[in-house]
Amino acid sequence: MRIGLLGGSFNPAHEAHRQLSLLAWKRLGLDRVWWLVSPGNPLKENHSLPPVETRIAQAKTVAASPYIDVCAPEVAYRTRYTFDTLARIAKEYPGVRFVWLMGADNLAQFHRWKRWQEIAAMMPIAVIERPGDEDAPLSAKAAHALARYRIDESDAALLLSMQPPAWVYLHGLKSPLSSTSLRMKEQRQG
Repeated sequence: MRIGLLGGSFNPAHEAHRQLSLLAWKRLGLDRVWWLVSPGNPLKENHSLPPVETRIAQAKTVAASPYIDVCAPEVAYRTRYTFDTLARIAKEYPGVRFVWLMGADNLAQFHRWKRWQEIAAMMPIAVIERPGDEDAPLSAKAAHALARYRIDESDAALLLSMQPPAWVYLHGLKSPLSSTSLRMKEQRQG
């Protein structure tokens, strides 16, 4: 099995999450994509975050694909940081090839994540361009630190067979949606 892991608060889940997942599914030759709904982001204020159960239910509605599964392993594992969650998942599913999926907006601040270099050494990473960001995140600290491990986009289908660290930057996501912009729009209307 080849599974892409997309983590986040999914507050709210939206069509760009779905498009990102299906783009990665197709370009990387994945069997499935798992949305890992987090109880809260350690780098963000979480006091107004809807309950994780509410976000899971909403994410399942948005996912609407036989290739996308929605779960909340951080709740089950009682982990807080991505590294700890991914280590548990990799240990629990030893025969599965995993790839960490992230939008380019996360690459820009990846160096702030706890144990980010160890995440990169644990499993391959696919970074998906976000409209408006284009290639700007490629100048981020983590992108520079991992530059020698980046593979060409034309080799994306080989990523999961590579020994980490290995990563690819995928272009092609068209949706400009973001959870932040959707929350701001909702606040203005409400």
